Amino acid sequence: MDDFDRDPHTPEVADAPAAPGPDDVALPGFEAPGASQPGYQVLARKYRPQTFEDLIGQDAMVRTLTNAFQAGRVAHAYMLTGVRGVGKTTTARLIARALNYETDTVKGPSIRLEPPGRHCAAIAKSSHVDVMEMDAASRTGVGDIREILEGVRYSPVSARYKVYIIDEVHMLSTSAFNALLKTLEEPPAHVKFIFATTEIRKVPVTVLSRCQRFDLKRVDRSVLADHLERIARQEGANVEREGLMAIARAAEGSVRDALSLLDQAIVQAERDGPVSAANVRDMLGLADRSRVLDLLSAALEGRAKDALEELRAQYDAGADPQVLMRDVLDYLHAMSRIKAVGEDAEIAEARETIETLSALASKTSLAGLTRLWKTALSGLDDVRNAPDPVSAAEMAIIRLMAAASLPSPEDAARLLAGGVTGAASGAGAAAPQAPAPGPQGQAGAPEPEPEAEAEADDATGPASLDELVALVDRERDIALKRDVERYVRPVTVRAPKLIFEAAKGAPSDLGGRLSAFLQEQTGARWLVDGNADARGGETLHERRVREHRETLERAERDPAMVRLLTLFPGAELLSVETPQPPAAGADAMDAPADADQPSEDTIRKERRS
Repeated sequence: MDDFDRDPHTPEVADAPAAPGPDDVALPGFEAPGASQPGYQVLARKYRPQTFEDLIGQDAMVRTLTNAFQAGRVAHAYMLTGVRGVGKTTTARLIARALNYETDTVKGPSIRLEPPGRHCAAIAKSSHVDVMEMDAASRTGVGDIREILEGVRYSPVSARYKVYIIDEVHMLSTSAFNALLKTLEEPPAHVKFIFATTEIRKVPVTVLSRCQRFDLKRVDRSVLADHLERIARQEGANVEREGLMAIARAAEGSVRDALSLLDQAIVQAERDGPVSAANVRDMLGLADRSRVLDLLSAALEGRAKDALEELRAQYDAGADPQVLMRDVLDYLHAMSRIKAVGEDAEIAEARETIETLSALASKTSLAGLTRLWKTALSGLDDVRNAPDPVSAAEMAIIRLMAAASLPSPEDAARLLAGGVTGAASGAGAAAPQAPAPGPQGQAGAPEPEPEAEAEADDATGPASLDELVALVDRERDIALKRDVERYVRPVTVRAPKLIFEAAKGAPSDLGGRLSAFLQEQTGARWLVDGNADARGGETLHERRVREHRETLERAERDPAMVRLLTLFPGAELLSVETPQPPAAGADAMDAPADADQPSEDTIRKERRS
């Protein structure tokens, strides 16, 4: 058959446009599928580090890995830990690329990933056949680990190493960890493991000991703000530095969180317009940091009306009371650093803010600043738990003003010294009364011990409860001494007779133990009766508690102590130490302090009763 003549104007079949299929036809009112724009890639994915030099804030880890690769001392397993968004998974992929790096000129592992090697693109996309990634949060069982262990036996297909990246490894079950241990300890030469976790404490120690661990740090605020500024510039966005610092603070050291917030902040502004700090604050629900500083200044200077009005104004403007109190804590912490370190303090604030904080810190002692910070921290807890957060915030600011008005310990000592001097120069009525040497000198004291009978007696031994306790103490019978001090209410103590009323809770064998002890010490038989019908005096323990309580009461009535307790609201006097007489035979103003003073808990119970 002869060939047909072809029309020169007829296009080739291969060049002719294909007929539109049913999926390519646009529906009424919609664009055709082929006309759609490519999907938007968020900043956290778009600017994921491609080399170790791109990692920010992890200099120690990068330096260690660089030295290890250069020396050929590459571990068989790595454990990467840190908070969310600091680069654990990114670092794992970078290590996998470094292990399998290969170009025409480089044939071994290399920490330098520029230019990209043959396997870099596939590993970065998580599509390389020899680099397997597993999310332990969704695959926690021992069966998932067995799949890995079966693949470990085979050599890599195209790369130098088989690399297993297990994210959130702490989610694996106990049986899964146990199945992994042996292979993790002695893996084949062609296998590397890289683990990532946010909960390092949940990883068994037996696994940690088989890995080289890297703790990825939170990124410093100033470093993170600089990183955000570079990315915003590349995106053609104009974001104020104060807004970038607010984003860095809110991200709490997480690069991914910061980039997500920056992504949101850029679309807050008008098209191609600047992103102001106010836009960022509104987006995050933050208070204006400069206004928070005004609030803190008013509180520390005692301007209650200005401070409370500023607090209410910021709340009405949309500020969260919890965030506001956290800002106050940040400023108090910065003031404490400035006070403690001076010019060497690294404060991530504007120069004007640092100057204002320095001026405020110069008016307060370091002890005062720590007291203010503790007060504000307690206020933050109250705001978090209160049914009305703004009212709790107002009370926290009021307490902060009260704490700021308290004198320092040095000033309080000087004020006390002045008060004591004034009292001493007066009529003398304000001077504290000297405690009596014993219960006999107290007005209204319980019935004293009956005096020993006047008749002479040949027997020797203790003639009072104090002498009995001293004798027991000298013989180092601790259990008997304790029982005598707490349970013996003396009626008659005269050798060779000891009659007493047993206090509630006394051991049933106390009388027999005392009789045997006294006979052993004196060589004579003693009549010891602990079931006396007559009411005995105080036990030694009761006497000490009473004397201590009365000493506290006298001290609390002292004008100097009244003034001190007024200066420090809520303070409580717990104990008073009475000095010993200066010399033997001198007139003692106070009774000697007993070494066995009652505990503070006992004192509080007695005072409540």
